[in-house]
Amino acid sequence: MKQYGVNELRRMFLQFFEGKGHLVMKSFSLVPHNDNSLLLINSGMAPLKPYFTGQEIPPRRRVATCQKCIRTGDIDNIGKTARHGTFFEMLGNFSFGDYFKKEAIAWSWEFLTQVVGLEPDRLYASVYVEDDEAFEIWNKEIGIAPERIFRFGKEDNFWEHGAGPCGPCSEIYYDRGEKYGCGKPGCTVGCECDRYIEVWNNVFTQFDNDGKGSYTELEQKNIDTGMGLERLAAVVQDVDSIFDVDTIRALRSRVCELSGREYRQKYEWDVSIRIVTDHIRSATFMISDGIMPSNEGRGYVLRRIIRRAARHGRLLGIEGRFLAGLSDTVIRGSRDGYPELEEKKDFIFNVLTEEEGKFGRTIDQGLTILAELEAAMEKEGRKELSGRDAFKLYDTYGFPIDLTREILEEKGFSVDERGFAEAMEEQKVKARSARKVSNYIGADATVYDAIDPALTTEFVGYDRLVHSSRITVLTTETEIAGALTDGENGTIIVEETPFYATMGGQKGDVGSISSKDGEFRVLDTVKLAGGKTGHIGRVARGMFRTGDAVTLTVDTENRSDTCRNHSATHLLQKALRTVLGTHVEQAGSYVDGERLRFDFSHFSAMTAEEVAAVEKLVNEKIAESLRVETAVMSIDEAKKCGAMALFGEKYGEEVRVVRMGDFSTELCGGTHVANTGMISAFKILSESGVAAGVRRIEALTGNGVFQYYRELEDTLEKAAKAVKTTPAGLAARLEQLMAELKSLQSENESLKSRAAREALGDVMDQVKEIKGVRLLAAKVSGVDMNGLRDLGDQLKARLGEGVVVLVSDVEGRVNLVAMATEEAMQKGAHAGNLIKGIAALIGGGGGGRPNMAQAGGRNPAGMDEALDEAAKVLESQL
Repeated sequence: MKQYGVNELRRMFLQFFEGKGHLVMKSFSLVPHNDNSLLLINSGMAPLKPYFTGQEIPPRRRVATCQKCIRTGDIDNIGKTARHGTFFEMLGNFSFGDYFKKEAIAWSWEFLTQVVGLEPDRLYASVYVEDDEAFEIWNKEIGIAPERIFRFGKEDNFWEHGAGPCGPCSEIYYDRGEKYGCGKPGCTVGCECDRYIEVWNNVFTQFDNDGKGSYTELEQKNIDTGMGLERLAAVVQDVDSIFDVDTIRALRSRVCELSGREYRQKYEWDVSIRIVTDHIRSATFMISDGIMPSNEGRGYVLRRIIRRAARHGRLLGIEGRFLAGLSDTVIRGSRDGYPELEEKKDFIFNVLTEEEGKFGRTIDQGLTILAELEAAMEKEGRKELSGRDAFKLYDTYGFPIDLTREILEEKGFSVDERGFAEAMEEQKVKARSARKVSNYIGADATVYDAIDPALTTEFVGYDRLVHSSRITVLTTETEIAGALTDGENGTIIVEETPFYATMGGQKGDVGSISSKDGEFRVLDTVKLAGGKTGHIGRVARGMFRTGDAVTLTVDTENRSDTCRNHSATHLLQKALRTVLGTHVEQAGSYVDGERLRFDFSHFSAMTAEEVAAVEKLVNEKIAESLRVETAVMSIDEAKKCGAMALFGEKYGEEVRVVRMGDFSTELCGGTHVANTGMISAFKILSESGVAAGVRRIEALTGNGVFQYYRELEDTLEKAAKAVKTTPAGLAARLEQLMAELKSLQSENESLKSRAAREALGDVMDQVKEIKGVRLLAAKVSGVDMNGLRDLGDQLKARLGEGVVVLVSDVEGRVNLVAMATEEAMQKGAHAGNLIKGIAALIGGGGGGRPNMAQAGGRNPAGMDEALDEAAKVLESQL
């Protein structure tokens, strides 16, 4: 058997499946696209999930890839054995509803035996215990004897991940010979030793799991296969492990050369050699995909990998910064399959060198502190480092908790990880409760403070909305970065931009920035210190690096709408000064693509007539299609030509003047229409006060006005339909309905009054005389407060002189009214005080004037007692 190299095997696999009608696709980025379930791509199938789920249509129903992958779940064990690494390449062929088991099994056999040249009698297969179909294919069609086909259960040979598509697997094993075995009797497929090694896994996605253990056949069955390239190379080259295959061996040898250590001479050396070898591969590929070292997410994974490699390099005795040099070896070994590594190598080297330097500046001091802590623990007989000490190492010296744990474990110590987590949370709470951090000049400190002040951005967007430029700075939300990648939020700064930054009351542009490698959605554009423009947004696809050539494209519709609104504010200010007087000064404004807001000095609310006059004047100037001209001149020249300036605003020696015919001339740096006719229409929505002597107008222009009237028409149509008429007849219909309503309300009040009288009956025989004042205290059911007052007036008239007290219950609530005539008041009666004296008995409170008072309560059971108490309270008043 020929001992093919890693790069040869990759080419052979992809060419073989291309010959079987597969579309060979480039490896996807290690950064998952629109997949929050993964931090990093960890299998060949992962980036193809949208095709398997039907979210996206695959470019072809047969696809083959060699996918770069990262797995860090057992990173602490990497290096301790030679079996695993964090980085690997996964060969895979996939079918989306095309071929199935027969072809998948036959082609895997054909590739391994006829293309690669593995001996057929050293190959074994496994199938799911219930998958008789796969067993028959292996036995009858491929010709493997039944005793070399192993049936395994769900745990080993059935792929599923919760509810959804799933299916049985069939794995292919290769017998590497007795020299790799454990020597135990019965050693065969499934043994933990390295003799029988799995090289290929075919997943037959044929069922749908409802999540409750019930499986149904899928209409579209899929094939998902995976074969580790490095593991295949280890088999073909007949070497001990992946660290011995040609490309990785060359890298491992370079580590040994730099350190002066020999592989397989000392276990501790081997561990460090394997860690450095593996981790520099991962770091190189991660950086090439735009992942940058940081303290969270995939950026933290990268930082941890780089720092772990740097530390183990030191343990091997490597002096100085060495990771970029090793990365060059990685690139030379892998550029055959990944030519982009060569294109991005300078960028990769810079990131590695910078991060290695950062770590180097802190590790020596951190190691000294940790050694002191170890000595203290030994002296005190402790085996566990406190959480607070571990957090101090992290917070002050940049030691990740996993690095502290690793160093201590090597010496038989452990870390109080719960205490570390508590200290971390305590710091977060303190940070949240503290005031915002400010910089030297008192402004809120931001990531932008660290940008080179010499960098500037030239605005070129007055006459163009698309422009090519070069990236000068990239930032995440927390730090300056060398790259931004898929899904990351951040800011892009370029040399020249057509994007207008939020300034002078005008909202910044939105749009997109694109390069050959990615697309960035600009959600806001801001002005930064030192004449820089920040394009804030999110990477929608691919990655961006400092220095990349990019195309900046402003959202045309949003810019046009913003220009309409901004130009309209100039017309509005002049119209206000014309209608209200020259005392009107701009006090503030805001314009974006949807509406405009204009604050101005004026000392009273505008009348409806004034609002209409201003709106009419603005629309007249729009209809005149006045030419909008701009010119840059000295501030003195601008003042001479009558340009309006913002009160209190500071201007430089040269200013930009915007002139709209002979109607309006203002100092302004914003973007505008070419002539006022492009504004189309102007509509004032509201006029209100915002501060003493400051009024605010909110208005719409152009498309916003038309949308406003469309919505108004829709509302009128619905209103007219509701009252069974047309919009034209709505006013007359409403007047008719209001007259009918008024008549019905009057009739209803009369009926309620009559009902109340009838419910009360003739109560005049209940009149009592208390110290010469007549008192009528009565109870009636189901009368509201208005009805009770009307009834009281009627009874007071019948009583002549005296006091009337009425109480009624309505749906659990109690209404209470007291009234006193003029003569009764002269004798001391006071309706308000009387109510106060009895309201508590009905579970409420109230009061009022001497002649009339009322109360409400929630205790109907106290009504009779309240009436009895009324006589006592009145007697005390007389």
